[in-house]
Formats: sequence, C-alpha cells, structure tokens
Amino acid sequence: MRSSPRRLPALLLGTALVATVLGVGTIASATTEAHTGRAATAATSVAHLGHTMAVSTQASGDDPDGDGYIPAVPQVTGVTPSTATPPTRYFHEFQANCSVTHTAPDDPIVYPGQPGKSHDHTFMGNTSTNANSTTASLSGGATTCKAPADASGYWMPSLYNGDRKILPVGPQTIYYKAGVTDYTSVRPFPKGLRFVVSNPMQSADEFRHHRGFVEGWECGDSYFNVDFPAGCPSRADVQLNIRFQAPSCWDGKYLDTPDHKSHMAYPVVKPGTNDNMCPADHPVALPMIEFKMAFPVNGDMSQVRLASGRGYSFHYDFFNAWEDRTLKALVDHCIVGGLQCDARGYDQTHPEAGATLNSDYRLP
Repeated sequence: MRSSPRRLPALLLGTALVATVLGVGTIASATTEAHTGRAATAATSVAHLGHTMAVSTQASGDDPDGDGYIPAVPQVTGVTPSTATPPTRYFHEFQANCSVTHTAPDDPIVYPGQPGKSHDHTFMGNTSTNANSTTASLSGGATTCKAPADASGYWMPSLYNGDRKILPVGPQTIYYKAGVTDYTSVRPFPKGLRFVVSNPMQSADEFRHHRGFVEGWECGDSYFNVDFPAGCPSRADVQLNIRFQAPSCWDGKYLDTPDHKSHMAYPVVKPGTNDNMCPADHPVALPMIEFKMAFPVNGDMSQVRLASGRGYSFHYDFFNAWEDRTLKALVDHCIVGGLQCDARGYDQTHPEAGATLNSDYRLP
C-alpha cells in the first residue's frame, strides 16, 4: 500500500490535467491570452484556435488507483545534485534516430485509454503507440529507431500545409545529452518514465522564453522564429526545422504526475558560476532529450499550422521503453564518457573509444 501526496477523483484529475498541462483557466484566444495558471472551471472542454482539447477522465493503465501518480519502483533516494566540475568535454551525447510510424488523434500520456480525444499527433519510434499504450505494451515492441532496443514512444503535434499533412521524412534526430555541467552524474531514464515538454496553450512570448527553446522555427537563413515564417526559400534543400529541449532533472519518485511535468525540472545555475546543476527537489540528472525535427515544406508558409494551433503551440511527448542494458551502455559510453556519438554510440573524432553497439545497432 503506498501513499501519494494527494488523490484526485477522475473528473477533478481530468480538470487538473487541462488546467496544468495545457496551462489554461478559461481561454478566449491563445493568440492574446498568456497562461494564467488559474484552476480550470467545470467545463468539459476548452477551445484553442478552432480545435477542442477535451478533459481527460481516465487514468493510465500503469496507474491502477487512478490518482495520477505513477511511483518509480524502486524510488531513487539519498541523491543530492552534483556540484562537481569534471574535465571539460564539449560534447556528451548520442542520438536516437527514429522515423515517423503513424499519425493519430491519440495521446497515451495526457488522454490514456481515450482514442481520438487528442489533437492529431505524429508518432516516431514504437510502431504500436496509441491511446492505450502502457510500459508493458511498449516494452520490447517493434520500432523505427535505428537501435532495436529503443521501443520508446516519441510524438508531437502533426504539421499541416492547408489541409495536407506534412510528415518528416527519414530518421529524425533525437539527441540524448547532458543538461548539467557534471555530465558524469547523468544516469539512464527509468523504464516507464513519461513527460510532456512545453505547452500547447502557451503564448508566443512564453514559447520564446521557454527553457527548452533553442532556435525556434527556422528555414533557409531565417532563425529564432516564434511562429512559422511567412515564407521560406523554394529550394529542394530547404526544410522547416525546429529544435527544442526537454527538462532533464528528475525527482526520483514518480514516473508520471497528474500534470505530466512536475516530476521533471530544468537544470538551474550553480550560484556564482556558469555551471548547470539539478535543483534540490529534482536531484537526479537524466539525459536531456532534444528534438531536432525537419519538415519537408518551403515556399509560401501562410497556410502552415500545427494540429495544436500556431507555431508557438509546439510541444512533444516522451515515453521511455528502452531496453535497460542498452540505454545504460549508451549513457555510460557517450554521455558519461564525454563523447559525441551517433546512434551506434560511435564518435568519429575518437575512434579509439570504439562503438557501444554493433553494425546491427545492438549490444554485442
């Protein structure tokens, strides 16, 4: 029998999900109203730029008591944020190169067990990801990631040009990096960890100043766009790109929380330095995921939109279902080892370090 900080009835949980995850109280127009943080009203849906975000009234299959908290087993205790400064290595990362699998109006984190309730998402990685996905259903599943051991689910709102859905082509770059200065303190994600990055209901200003913002929307020589640029060069080599980083500090207690965010935090600056460290209430350093997505669209961009709304509604979800040994091997070799690795765990500038995975992208 476990205890939770609080218990939420299903309807209250659903209301809290919309209010906290989507960042809304009563939204008249996401183009003019910033996130207010007010509690949601008893309404069962909120409108956002012409589409409706329905309230979730079900809990994940991984959350049998339905309180919104999924505890880690075992929980990580006795950890304090590392303040160490290891030898400087400019890179400490590896890539998960994963292709698009399918699209669907599903979200197994925000709307578990409720197919069709979300705006449309573009899924990568695990080919089975749907509204009913759980840790068990994803684990060991088929994947479009180069490493067969990565059965994780990655998804983001689908992008449209008018009524035509635009899907990224080929393997997309999902970085696993160190978000803290002490890259040697980074440990693998626990199986079943899930979270939402950014906020589909945020304002343009909130998007621009989000901790995960890297370069915004870009195409050609146009960078740092908060919304989609009006036009991009009409050349075969030009695509619409975005890079966005996830929080990488974990509370060590929960694989998910009712808002799908509060168990994770972004690093903070160590006082008196330029070093990044985890905050005291989220002391466990995990890999920092960074989406680097490329969409094959250019020219006139006036009709480009996301299923969630304007460009600044961009967000994404991650559901970890890596095979534990393989993820640990890549984290230890590439992140803790201070290397710039590809999806095999190989750094071309340090060939003497070897590769983590064999030519089939599996542990030897």
